[in-house]
Parts: sequence; C-alpha cells; structure tokens
Amino acid sequence: MKPIASVVGIGALPVGKHLDKLEHEMMLQALVAAVADAGLSKKDIDALIFSTPRPYAEQRYFGTFMAGYLEMAVGDILMEVLGNGLTGSIAFDVALERVASGRAKVAVALGVNKELHIPTGEHMTWSMRAVGDVDFHVPFGVTPIAWYAFNAVRYMHEYGLTREELATIPVKNRFHASMNPIAQMRKPITVQDVIEARDIVKPLGLLDVPPRSDGAVAIVIAAPEIARSLGNRYVDVVSRGFHHEGIHQVSSRPRPLTWFESAEIASGKAYDGCGISAADVDFAEIYAPCSIVELILSESIGLFPKGTGGAAAAAGATTIGGQLPISPSGGCASRGHPPHVTPLYNVYEAVEQLRGEAGERQVKDAALGAVTGELGDYNATMMHILAAQGA
Repeated sequence: MKPIASVVGIGALPVGKHLDKLEHEMMLQALVAAVADAGLSKKDIDALIFSTPRPYAEQRYFGTFMAGYLEMAVGDILMEVLGNGLTGSIAFDVALERVASGRAKVAVALGVNKELHIPTGEHMTWSMRAVGDVDFHVPFGVTPIAWYAFNAVRYMHEYGLTREELATIPVKNRFHASMNPIAQMRKPITVQDVIEARDIVKPLGLLDVPPRSDGAVAIVIAAPEIARSLGNRYVDVVSRGFHHEGIHQVSSRPRPLTWFESAEIASGKAYDGCGISAADVDFAEIYAPCSIVELILSESIGLFPKGTGGAAAAAGATTIGGQLPISPSGGCASRGHPPHVTPLYNVYEAVEQLRGEAGERQVKDAALGAVTGELGDYNATMMHILAAQGA
C-alpha cells in the first residue's frame, strides 16, 4: 500500500480532570512527548495544525501563542481548525495534506480540550443547546443526546434491539478502558449497571453517554522517506474518505434514523482508496459518543450487516479477541471524550495498536486499523485507514 504520509510520534495526557494545569501547559506536555517519541526536535517541524480549543478556553489565539511560548519558528503553516466533533480529524487530515503535498516534511496535528473547569450549565449552553437549528430545535431543548435517543428508539422498533443488547456496548468499552492507562473511566461495569443507571434521555442512561473530559494530544506526521530513516516505529496512513450529506439533523427528504449515510460514503471512499474492504480491517477506533452511535456506525461503515450490530456486540464480536474489536481504547464513554481532540486520541490508540504497544488491550496481529471522526446526526464523517509496517 502506498502511504499518504506516516505517523512517527505520538503523545497524550491521560483523559480526565486537569484542573491544576492551564491549556498551554497541557499542550506542551503532549507535544514534547510526541516529538521525543518521534526522535525529532522542534527545529524539524514545518507545520502545526491545532484543533481550536473550546470556546471557554482561557487562552485565545492559541496556536500563535503556543509558537511564541515554544519560541518555535514554523516555516510552512501554523493554523487552527474547527469542525465540532470532526475538529481533531480535520487537524489530522490537514497535517497529512501538508506532508503529502510536499509543503512540509514534518507536520504535527495537535490540540487541547479543557472543559471541567466550568459549570455544567455553562458547558450545556456553549456546547449542546445551540447546535441544532436555533429557530427550530433550540426552543424545544433538543440536544445531541436527545437526538441519539430518537435513533435508539427507532432502531429498537425496526430491528428488535433489546435494552440488554445495547447495554453490552458500554460494558465492552469499560472492559477495554480498564486496560488503558490513559482512560478516564476504568472501573468495570455490568449490563445491569447500565440498565439501572440514571436516565439521561430514555432509553439512554448515564453509562451510555460520555463524561465531560479534559485532554491534550499531539500526532507527529512525516514524509514516508523520513519515517523510514527514523527507525521501525512508524505507522503509515494509506487512505482517507470524507462526506457531508448537506443535512443538519432535519432533512428536506425522508432519511432513516438508523443509518449514517455520511459514514457509508466516507468509509467506502477510504476502503477504495487503498484497495481493501471493511472485512480486511483488524480493528476500528471510532468516534461514537453514545452506545447507539457505535452500533449504527459499526453497520454504516460496513463492519456488520444492517440490523445485526447489537447482537454482534452482545456475542462478543466487538470485544478484544472477538471478530472485529471496536474502540479498544474504551471509546468516548470510558476512555473519555474531550470532543475537539477525541479523533486525535483515536489516532493515538490506532498507532499504539499498529506498533504492537497496546499492552493488555493489544489486538492480536493488528495490521490495518480504521479511525473515524464524525458528527452523527449532523451528517458528516471522516475516516482514515492506518497500516502497520509490512501491511
């Protein structure tokens, strides 16, 4: 497979509460770790692509500030990107493009997300209440979680999914997170725990949805020839796919609540781009804020036939050691979900898996991994395919 570019270094803070650190301190820690992991120095870096911090970040003009804080000249590009849940994916994609185009030999996709220092109400106002149509959805209080509850109820109606089957997805993710040293939620849970947890929006309860999270990640990307000169710990990015449906929750045409068309199209582009099918993927590290999103996404990107994802999860197919592990990191609800950088945490996990460095949660013989960022019912998905050496 011909690489677009190669990941040569990764660094991340544990996901969770970082009240004792400022955003730039968190970002510095992740970036230093990634550059050291790559065996490079700041002088080798031509481009910095930041995910824009949350709107309540204490430091603005964050990318420019960080360059000054690091006393770091950047010769190709320094920029911030924003795409809601796709933000980290876009930062990664832009960094890949800078390297693939030859404009940069080394680029870094990086970002920090800090949200636990503000009250829950303020977080809801900034992040949840105004994401729908402000003239139609917002007056009625339709938040993303409420919309995902619509998905769940409709899926249960159409395919006979049981509450117990849906609950196995959070249980599986918590099991994976229990083996992940950077995960936020690591205490094992049971199906009964999930079912009995406090309702958020029925049928989704507290353990079906993600916690609020702080985090920081940096991913160092280099031209393939540079990656190969650095040693044997690189991972190639061999394909990508993106699609936005031109829909923001409510469509002018009928569309299903049990399928993500954007994911189907984006994943198809990614598979075709490197000459594989979904069946060739060894694991998927996906952006799925809720249990029902993981189920629908797993079908929409071709991992399981339509209507079978719940039974597959309940049978252990998506657990490490099963047919096709999904979110070996623990996913959004257990590894944690700092939204603007969650897709970069997904890349971090995929790189660890493909380098064979995931410890207890290692997917055996992992050679090809799919990584997604997506907007769920906001109808956009990006997928990257990563390959281990020799794949």
